[in-house]
Amino acid sequence: MVHERMYARTFIECAFVGGISIASRKEVAELAGVSEATVSRVLNNVGPLKEETKERVLAAALNLGYTPSSLAQSFARRRSGNLGVVMPYLPKARLFSTYYFSEILSGIGSKAREEGYDLLMLFRNAEEPMDYSALFKMRKIDACIVLGAKEEPGELASLRRLKVEGHPFCLINQHFEGEAFYEVDADHVEGSRKAVKHFLDQGLTRIAFLNGPVSYSNSRDRLTGYARALEESNLPLDDSLLFEGNFSRKSGVKAAKEMLPLLNEIDAIVAANDRMAIGLQQGLQELGIPKDRIPAMVGYDDSDAAELTTPALSSVHVPFYELGEIAVTKVLELLGCSLSETATSSQIIQIKLPTELVIRASSIIMNPKEE
Repeated sequence: MVHERMYARTFIECAFVGGISIASRKEVAELAGVSEATVSRVLNNVGPLKEETKERVLAAALNLGYTPSSLAQSFARRRSGNLGVVMPYLPKARLFSTYYFSEILSGIGSKAREEGYDLLMLFRNAEEPMDYSALFKMRKIDACIVLGAKEEPGELASLRRLKVEGHPFCLINQHFEGEAFYEVDADHVEGSRKAVKHFLDQGLTRIAFLNGPVSYSNSRDRLTGYARALEESNLPLDDSLLFEGNFSRKSGVKAAKEMLPLLNEIDAIVAANDRMAIGLQQGLQELGIPKDRIPAMVGYDDSDAAELTTPALSSVHVPFYELGEIAVTKVLELLGCSLSETATSSQIIQIKLPTELVIRASSIIMNPKEE
């Protein structure tokens, strides 16, 4: 360890002189007595390697001035300097253009940069669970933030394994009941309840609900909020008013066709995100429904697009940017804990930020019904 720290410290001092590679990988390999492939694995922190081999390669690179200072720093602190962000892989979906992902990633990126970390974007295979543990074993990442996790056996097993092995990770906008995971979320139960109550206060009682897939906890939370608001007003839950999309605009257009036969019985609609709400508005218009006959509507997320619709879309504001920032802060706090502390902790740590209903023209009834 003394030699290792000496190599790193000396190299950092040397690298600041210029930081320019003046030797080839082949020369480093020859001096260290290893293959070029081994040099590559050491320099990229990939795969299991003997500590003695790493020290020889780093020492050879130091002597030849081959590597930049950031590598020596990484080696000295036993970390990659990368914060992994796991994203769902959705073919043909422009994830980075969606408000949800762009806001969360902006918050993550801003805080990560402030803390001196780079982001490594990772996309899970839709066909099989992701082996999160392997990412840590290969030293690709120091900590991990998971977006788009689902309530599926394979996903849960992978996350439990991370927990058992003591790796620092955090879930955003998803929680698993009874699991001791670190979760950063928004209060979707209350957000949905407020949206429904907004219509109930105007005397509207036949309120349709367009939800997302129930494999996501935020969808279940929104359904809970919807049902709670009805219960508080002594209204029954009518299954015929429940619809499901996949958070895309196209699924909102599809839902319009499903709602059309019941449209005369629907006073208002709450959608689980703005994209579906906008798709629903467009779908109803394409089916020949005039704008003034489209039921009052509230979306969810309070995206930029909500203000651009006609009429402007009321929506539940979710602090996605702040969720991203907090997730980075908390997962780096976990990184500072020992593996044994992280692995043995049975505490369920759930941070839940408040949501807020933003009222615009789409949900205001000019002549509210009398109670």
